[in-house]
Amino acid sequence: MNYDIAIIGAGPAGAALASFLPKQYRILLLDRRDLIDGENRKAKCCGGLLAPDAQKMLGKMGLAVPKKVLVDPQMFLVRTIDFDNYLESYYQRFYFNMDRLMFDEWLLSIVPDNVDLALGCRFTSLIESSDGYELAFLYNNKIYTERVKLIVGADGAWSKVRQQIYDDNDTLKKYISIQEWFETDKNMPYYGAIFDSEITDFYSWTIPKEGQLIIGSALSPDKDANRKFELLKDRLKEYGLVFSNCIKREGAYLIRPRRKDIITGNDHAALVGEAGGFISPSSAEGISYAIKSAYALAMSLNDGIGDFQKRYRKNLKPVLNSITFKQMKSPGMYDKILRGMVIKSGILSSKRLFTPD
Repeated sequence: MNYDIAIIGAGPAGAALASFLPKQYRILLLDRRDLIDGENRKAKCCGGLLAPDAQKMLGKMGLAVPKKVLVDPQMFLVRTIDFDNYLESYYQRFYFNMDRLMFDEWLLSIVPDNVDLALGCRFTSLIESSDGYELAFLYNNKIYTERVKLIVGADGAWSKVRQQIYDDNDTLKKYISIQEWFETDKNMPYYGAIFDSEITDFYSWTIPKEGQLIIGSALSPDKDANRKFELLKDRLKEYGLVFSNCIKREGAYLIRPRRKDIITGNDHAALVGEAGGFISPSSAEGISYAIKSAYALAMSLNDGIGDFQKRYRKNLKPVLNSITFKQMKSPGMYDKILRGMVIKSGILSSKRLFTPD
């Protein structure tokens, strides 16, 4: 065996796992991006908000987010716009506004030296054997292979590791996340959460970041996605949101799990982060679940790779319970009648002491 463990994906789940794993393992961490040498640097399509649960996990890891990762403005309110019920309200939230690419680069920079990095490498395929897998990846247009005892999919919502292990037996509900960045000269001291069932049965968002405005939405991945995104922008303009030239457009896949959709892997494979279905089904917050699932797997491997899945599932119980709770919470957010009742009630809302421009 060339490696004990190969981790596919060096985002928060993969980087955290590489940091948590016992040092006796030979570990390979592979990512299609090169987040160290500056070539092929690409941010994930993400709003770049670090939720309190993720902040807590970083604190437990003994980490403090560097100043260079944070961006202006730092805000404390979410402006909720409900186009279904023609309602609006504000809620207090404590997210860090950050540069997602800088965050990923920082997490990767603290991965221990015992981990071999294969950056700028595109994972292509797996061949299972009696004692592990042979994985193949592409680097500089050449195919390389490595033999590993355990393969870990940390490669996001549209995980190739998950696809190759489970083929078409996958029930995860998938969305496409589309974001556009716009120039704006308006000061917006809040994030935006937009609900409109004509656009999506999930939600859309606005996030000010370094003098620019992100407009994004989680959309059904069909031919109407672009049309619905254009409809979202039109309605926000009619509502009074001010933005001008589009600077860039980006997209990514997103999942919305039910507890029964979550898959942990098999005897020679494990899934963490979105690859396993670990993400909030109510808000799509994923960084905290990425780190929590990575920690659960690492603790399961303290006693060796043999029979680790039984330990992994046991260690995941708090994570699974959290996802179940978020799933139970969803009707209050996504059923327009219930949502309208909650907003009208003023429960947990923050009284507005200013009038937005």
